[in-house]
Amino acid sequence: MLFHPAIAATILALLDSTFMRAALTTIYATRRVVLRGLLLRRECSAFSDRKHYECTSPKHKEELDKCYSRLDLSFENTKEAFKSKTNSELIRSLLVLKLCGIKLLVDQNQIILATMRRVLGKNLFKKTLKNTFYGHFVAGETEEEVRPVVSKLRQFGVKSILDYSVEADITSQEATNKTVKGASEATIKSTAMTPIVDPKTIDTTRERYTVHEQFGDRRQGVASARTYFYDGEEECDKNRDIFKDSINAVSTTSNGEGFVAVKITALGRPQLLLKLSEAIVQTQNFFKALTGEGSLQEGRLNEKQFTKRLQDLGVKTDSLSAQKFFHEVDFDSDGIVDLHGWNHILDDHVKLGQLFQVLNIKSGLLEPLIQNLSNEEEQEFRNMVRRTLDVAEYAISKGVRIMVDAEQTYLQPAISKITIEMMKKYNKTQGNVFNTYQAYLKSTLQNMEADMQVARREGWHFGAKLVRGAYMEQERARAKIIGYEDPINPDFQATTKMYENCLTRIADEVNRRGKGNVSVMIASHNEETVRFAVNLMKERCIAPSERVMCLAQLYGMCDQVSFSLGQAGFSVYKYLPYGPVEEVLPYLSRRALENGSVLKKANKERELLWKELKRRISNLHSNSDA
Repeated sequence: MLFHPAIAATILALLDSTFMRAALTTIYATRRVVLRGLLLRRECSAFSDRKHYECTSPKHKEELDKCYSRLDLSFENTKEAFKSKTNSELIRSLLVLKLCGIKLLVDQNQIILATMRRVLGKNLFKKTLKNTFYGHFVAGETEEEVRPVVSKLRQFGVKSILDYSVEADITSQEATNKTVKGASEATIKSTAMTPIVDPKTIDTTRERYTVHEQFGDRRQGVASARTYFYDGEEECDKNRDIFKDSINAVSTTSNGEGFVAVKITALGRPQLLLKLSEAIVQTQNFFKALTGEGSLQEGRLNEKQFTKRLQDLGVKTDSLSAQKFFHEVDFDSDGIVDLHGWNHILDDHVKLGQLFQVLNIKSGLLEPLIQNLSNEEEQEFRNMVRRTLDVAEYAISKGVRIMVDAEQTYLQPAISKITIEMMKKYNKTQGNVFNTYQAYLKSTLQNMEADMQVARREGWHFGAKLVRGAYMEQERARAKIIGYEDPINPDFQATTKMYENCLTRIADEVNRRGKGNVSVMIASHNEETVRFAVNLMKERCIAPSERVMCLAQLYGMCDQVSFSLGQAGFSVYKYLPYGPVEEVLPYLSRRALENGSVLKKANKERELLWKELKRRISNLHSNSDA
């Protein structure tokens, strides 16, 4: 699309007259040079005192050096960053991001969209959205519409993660009713644990993993994550088929490099995950007390250590009884008692009520933790697991990898447990399944290290997606009102530090196990985090082609990061939502809220888009003068 100089000048004046200052180009050029120098100085300072890692592969060193030399770490090279955008797409991006910066519009976006729908009518409303917000943030309505977008991204070095982003547009009361109505009647029997586990710990855990009507609408305070509410087994079957359709779309365009994002809450009743999460955490509490270890990955006992621990706990037992106790809790018969012996969650023949058992110190008998689980609930849980495995196996058959999304902390223990068991099953030779770790949680590094240790010990590929997290406001409010420790890091800097520590720990694991055994998806819009990751790759000689570290951003956001990385040769992905216009309105609402809440980042994106538009118009003027 070419501009007449007069039209171009009019567009600039209409959109924002403050950008007409003649000195803007000079300011940007100066800023870029200064920032580049500061970044290089910071890079040298941050990495100078680290251990030196020798790059043993000349091929990979050459690849890294080329990629690194082509990358502008200030992410302000607009010609490269926006090369994929037409002039009309640049203007649309400017318009959308400008509107996202208007607080009144963002706060009232749902009312505004509903009013537009009523006034414009279905067809004109759909056309308007496709030319503005929908076109900017969503890749298309169907798999057929998405494929050209995927192909275009690949031309500029960016790969794709597909996500069908249709959501039920229900009221908060309807969401709460669905949650409360679906609450499980099952209970966790705690009497077996009380001799060695603090009763207060047991009670606090129970409250944390119980449905509370006040937080029945799991969307409260969540701006950047989709939420599923249970609407019957048939609906879960439909969601499974939708995931399969996404896999088909990815497989035809990704050349074996594609991903699909999966939410387990879409495949079953979330309330069962809540009950399973309580059972897992109560089991962890029992196990920590039994082994005397605060760290789950360190808590492993052989028979001799186990007998001594019983004595330390004041349990009067002879050697024969102690031996019997030991074999009762050595679930996988490996001569070691550890938490990871509870590993039959994917077994279709084992009931959920039989999975988690603890040793009653007084009676010497194993007792199931989960009580009063109905046959219907047992079947629903098995259906959830079967659907999840069906999606995973279908993806693997099509050469597509799956990333299981993280959710709220009161659901996450169950989601992680299922995902880790899937990794054991499907990651024996390569990384087909990835678990998601949220860096804003205080426990993230410890949990990730525990999972890495199991992967190392059992010899399967460890795959991780690392994110900051999407549920902070809700998590903090719930913890405060219900009365358990706030699970969130104290501030943004602490979360950044956690993110960097997790990345560094993964890089350490790569060095320890080899590059074919560990991989991570670095999902971040934060430029500092991306720079840290790129520098870490260079320091550890991890080349993009080795499929160890890759990066990802959302479609329509942080293009200056994604396309700069892609065209420099790094492995980078765009998270592509798709679905019918009117059915992705909740997704569009969240994107508006998210962009409105990060004004500094959004302002920079707008400034860079302006800079590129002015550059193109300036070139047009030069050509017309010639």
